[in-house]
Amino acid sequence: MRSEDGLLEIGFMRTVFDSLGAGVFVTDTTGRLTACNPRAAQLLGRPSDQMLGRDLHDLIHRRRDGDTVPRSECALMAVLDSDRTAEGTDEHFLRGDGSLVPVIWAATPLRHEGRSEGAVVVFHDFSLHRDAAEQTAAYLAALEGLTARLTMVAEVSTVLISASDTPQMLHRLAGLLVPDMGDWAAVDLRTSEQTGEMRRVVVRTSGDQHTADELTGLLPPLPESTRSAAIQALRSAEPVVLDAETLAEQPESPLAGAHRDLFERLGGSCAVVVPLHTRRKVFGALTVARADPAASYTEAEVFVLSDIARRAGLVMEAAELFEQQRHVAETMQRQLLTPLPQVDHLTMAARYRPAESAAEIGGDWYDSFLLRDGVLTMVIGDVVGHDLKAAAHMAEVRNMLRALAWDRTEPPSLIMRRLDEAMTHTSDAPMATCVFARIEGPEGGPWQLRWVNAGHPPPLLVTADGRTSFLEAGHGPLLGLSSALHLGLEWPDARADLPPRSTLLLYTDGLVESRRRDIEAGLDSLRRHASALAGRDIEDFLDELLARIDPSGDDVALLALRVPPAGVGAGDDEAPPQHAHNPAAPGRGAPGSRVEDTPVRDTSEPPDAHAGPSGKEGWARL
Repeated sequence: MRSEDGLLEIGFMRTVFDSLGAGVFVTDTTGRLTACNPRAAQLLGRPSDQMLGRDLHDLIHRRRDGDTVPRSECALMAVLDSDRTAEGTDEHFLRGDGSLVPVIWAATPLRHEGRSEGAVVVFHDFSLHRDAAEQTAAYLAALEGLTARLTMVAEVSTVLISASDTPQMLHRLAGLLVPDMGDWAAVDLRTSEQTGEMRRVVVRTSGDQHTADELTGLLPPLPESTRSAAIQALRSAEPVVLDAETLAEQPESPLAGAHRDLFERLGGSCAVVVPLHTRRKVFGALTVARADPAASYTEAEVFVLSDIARRAGLVMEAAELFEQQRHVAETMQRQLLTPLPQVDHLTMAARYRPAESAAEIGGDWYDSFLLRDGVLTMVIGDVVGHDLKAAAHMAEVRNMLRALAWDRTEPPSLIMRRLDEAMTHTSDAPMATCVFARIEGPEGGPWQLRWVNAGHPPPLLVTADGRTSFLEAGHGPLLGLSSALHLGLEWPDARADLPPRSTLLLYTDGLVESRRRDIEAGLDSLRRHASALAGRDIEDFLDELLARIDPSGDDVALLALRVPPAGVGAGDDEAPPQHAHNPAAPGRGAPGSRVEDTPVRDTSEPPDAHAGPSGKEGWARL
């Protein structure tokens, strides 16, 4: 295959030229084709004899859109002028059938004995590679879009879970959807299922938010015959895609008119209306719109918006159920909390706070009532638990104690023994702690405390000058223990004088014990703060005490008595009206109170009306 001087034979070189898997052109110095291998003819769908002698540039070089490339811009012809190698991936050759084929190419000057003889162009069909690259780019773009949607859905889920109330959740939700899913978003909620009345509660826009805010408010009444897209979404619980033309076709629909107002004021070419719903109920509709006439919503985007609206509906349903449960708990709580009697010049006040994790009620209770012999009682107690079951048991034990104390004019120790026996034999209530006390003395004093303690934290006595003492006497076993186990245990009676202008405080262990501190540290803190507040009005005394201690976790009940100055009440002077109030049902008075029509404040008043100096809501002021 070699000649005597070592050069490859011409025939063999021709075989290689014809067998190459790439297209090969050879041109002279003017750009005319002088040679073409079979692969080049195959790639371009042109016979070789129809190409030879023709100008390569004029024959096949085209732009992406099919137009002729100016010769001055032809990278292939530039090789002839520059006498330097060149290559590229963004050229198109014209096939015989008029179609274009993208090519990847390389061109090099052809020299012989030091003279330029033309150029050699080698090229491949780049369409398969380009299609693969475009598919990869499209896949990556779709993946990025999906990632962005998943990120947004995750953010939406966080908002739905963390929002403290429905209005806040809807505002934050609309804020997340704009501008990622649209140029503006609006939320319309049903305010009445009977009348079909709806209110636009949120409008968010990427433009003028002041204009958007003006579009909120009550929507026009909705006739039964309305065919608006929003009503379709509400009735079918399915998404509805609409545009300005669709809205124009519904002139009789008030809600369509309200959507037209959104389109006109905020701009819009298309929108998606998705229902805020669960399987049980449709709460309203979410509308997300785009202003760009070229923009439209894909099926995937409609699905994402529908899923977001469904999640929001579940949160709204949970909030509604929680509100219903809270209302039931509040109603029950009103009936369980006792109106305080007003007796002579003795001043009483109480507070109750449920456990943070419970439904507004628990096992702690306070009580105060008059006995048949005219003596005032004070009771504080705690039944195991922080839920509705504990509250039911608490009511059971409280009522037993009331009945026994009224029926039997006996020392506190005997009343406590009878209560322990009654709990064991007539109730399934668990163990409980309790302090039962009698406030004894003639009008004008001196006053004396007679009490018994069934496993409860000791009462605290605070004198007018701030001296404090825990009343440790009178301790006996927990209720529900002695009789059940046939232990024969007793509760000793105890007595203590109540100095003029002193304060007696009964409380439950939630005030002094928590996970953050043991009961000894809590008792020390209570003594210190109570001493500092000795001169305060009894209502302020309790409010500030709670603000300073700031108990958390368990139920807390407080019952306080302020003893009048010495001699006050001995004459005919009338006792001043007390300003104590509680969340008991309106109109309830304390049985046996010597003052008629004991005022009771309803908890339907704004929460701030019941907030103490600490600013906390949820304290039951009594």
